[in-house]
Amino acid sequence: MNTIWHPPFLNGVPIVVKEEPDDDHHTPPAVNVEPPADDHGEDEKSEDLAGKMSTIWRPNLDRLYASVAEMEGSESEEEQKDATKKGVKRKRGPPTKGSCEHGVKYRSNCTVCRACPHGRRRSQCKECGGASICEHGRIRSTCKECGGSQICKHGRRRSTCKECGGSSICEHGRQRPQCKECGGSQICEHGRQRPQCKECGGSQICEHGHRRHRCKECKK
Repeated sequence: MNTIWHPPFLNGVPIVVKEEPDDDHHTPPAVNVEPPADDHGEDEKSEDLAGKMSTIWRPNLDRLYASVAEMEGSESEEEQKDATKKGVKRKRGPPTKGSCEHGVKYRSNCTVCRACPHGRRRSQCKECGGASICEHGRIRSTCKECGGSQICKHGRRRSTCKECGGSSICEHGRQRPQCKECGGSQICEHGRQRPQCKECGGSQICEHGHRRHRCKECKK
């Protein structure tokens, strides 16, 4: 038949066990353990919190609002500095449509509207003290002593200087308005310079039929 095994203490026979002191197990010496660094402290806290419960991160709104306000303040200061550097935009008058009262399309090209009381261009009038008149009484751009912009290094007007290749010099080496081959504007139909032509009534011909600067009767 089958037998079932039972431990001895269940059968009523007590087993006495004596405890003997164990020399191997003794109290360990005190050891100073340094706390972990601050960098890992937050990670350990987050791990402990993650293990214990689920947390929800919420931003610090006060800090965000303060940083945004600082950024906007710095941008406004930079814009003000740029505005002071750029300057103020010049205000223009209302545009005028159509021609002036004298029939000229552009008012700035009208000799009457832009003229001074002496009948000259205001900027080139000596009596009005125009801005284009230098201290020597000449137009500033054509004054040699002032070093005008229209005076070349050879002491001539830049447009009429052959060596500089001025715009008024034609391919024949003459001034373009006075060149017969080019058909200059100062050459009349008789093949002469218009101011010196008797038949055309040039401005350099006096009433005696001579050139004005050579006429003895006009000098008297």
